[in-house]
Amino acid sequence: MQRINRFQIRSVPGEVHTLDFDGRRVDYWAPPTPTDRLLIAHDGQNVFDRRTATRMMTWKMAQSALRVSEKLGITPPAIIGVFHSQSDENPWGRFKDLTPEDVFKGGVKPLGAIDPTFSLDQLEGNKYLSQITDDIAPTICAELGLEIAKLDKAIIGSSMGGLASLYALGKRPDFFTTALSFSTHWPIGGNPLVDALINGLPQPGSHKVWMSHGDKGLDAEYSPFQKYADALMIEKGWHLQQDFMTKTYSRSGHNERSWAKYIDQPMNFWLA
Repeated sequence: MQRINRFQIRSVPGEVHTLDFDGRRVDYWAPPTPTDRLLIAHDGQNVFDRRTATRMMTWKMAQSALRVSEKLGITPPAIIGVFHSQSDENPWGRFKDLTPEDVFKGGVKPLGAIDPTFSLDQLEGNKYLSQITDDIAPTICAELGLEIAKLDKAIIGSSMGGLASLYALGKRPDFFTTALSFSTHWPIGGNPLVDALINGLPQPGSHKVWMSHGDKGLDAEYSPFQKYADALMIEKGWHLQQDFMTKTYSRSGHNERSWAKYIDQPMNFWLA
């Protein structure tokens, strides 16, 4: 791990720290007082820093955590934003990181156009997840003086990051308590992908799952798959508005601005 930079966000106390983990950038922020909660976010470039964010629009995740925690009377969570590995030299980096590796290598076929030069053997979702759980999170928690085993840890992401969040909860239910999945990109695998990820989740009772999408642009394609996922969740024993929440937001699209507008609701679902 190498320290790279520190910067501040308006109206957010303290500093965001930028680190490098074997070539992967990671930003993290923590409240001034010790916390017992940790939120880990995919696509860290869109979490804190508008200079790296898509169209210079972040999720405003720290601001949301502060607002919701104040209303609940609790200490805000620490937040880790993990950047994807996509670059000019590695144009498929994000896809490699966030695609549920075991699901697609296990037989679910990708739908739609994929570059014929790309092979599923190149997927690195398991390596990416292990880097988060075994290196990034423990290292940062040690920096903060937090005992990682005692933290309530959630994982959050959108689109492919939504898939990766559900996959992470299924692979590491011992590590994560909650998956918050926005605009989950079901069309890449259709209903077989839904079956694989929902059936791969832990048995209901000690975890939480949030899934949501909008009705504009790419998000408009998600409804039939999400309805199927919702029915499967209920069938498996998850309880709506208790340990499971599904939402459709009108006039909401597939972008950071839309996700930032409603992030307080999933944040509250997890923290309450």
